[in-house]
Amino acid sequence: MKLLAIETATEACSAALLVDGVIAVRHEEMARGHAERILPMIDELLQEAALSLRQLDAIAFGRGPGGFTGLRLAASLAQGLAFGAGLRVVPVSTLRAVAQAALDRDSGAEGVLVCNDARMHEVYWASFRRGAAGLAEAVSVERVGAADSVALAGPLEGLAVVGAGRGFAAYPQLAGVPLVSAGAVLALRAVHADLLPSAAAIARLAMPEWQAGRTVAAHEALPIYVRDDVARPAAAR
Repeated sequence: MKLLAIETATEACSAALLVDGVIAVRHEEMARGHAERILPMIDELLQEAALSLRQLDAIAFGRGPGGFTGLRLAASLAQGLAFGAGLRVVPVSTLRAVAQAALDRDSGAEGVLVCNDARMHEVYWASFRRGAAGLAEAVSVERVGAADSVALAGPLEGLAVVGAGRGFAAYPQLAGVPLVSAGAVLALRAVHADLLPSAAAIARLAMPEWQAGRTVAAHEALPIYVRDDVARPAAAR
């Protein structure tokens, strides 16, 4: 399988090229300038592998939640590149990508509570568990809210759970307060507050999605903001 992955939803700007199980990566952390850097990253990876876009099987991208500008950039790139090359697209959750990075780093972790900084005194958050082949599986919906609204998903009770994401760096109280869910209280086993979503994790998670046929056409590669959905009344969603 040959797959290109793009991730620009946070401070991290990255591209990854997965070819027959081997992943090559370009990854930089920057406050701005993602639009100027991401295409050169993609070109470098393709040139090094001696591949053209049309020789790929699919394109994956971090579909959010994350910063509006970064999400629009990743989605528009995935749409344009896939349309021009006649490829299908695999959207991957940016929160799931952070969970995957945490599971890869911490072999003892069985579950992950991801909290990414959403600015505006809020975090994007969701819970994941270690599934088949060590891949992160969602056990809750993705939400956005104040730090004191974060709670652990019930399916993770009794497991070794770690925290991951820059939300823990922005709101340190998340790491120090026991998490309450379904009447149980659980403290996090460890916190990986430095982690950001990466194209490498996006590529790894996208591979089984593509193999299972869970792809979309280029024009259906849309960002997921979460904040918009939460802001609307339930009757309108």
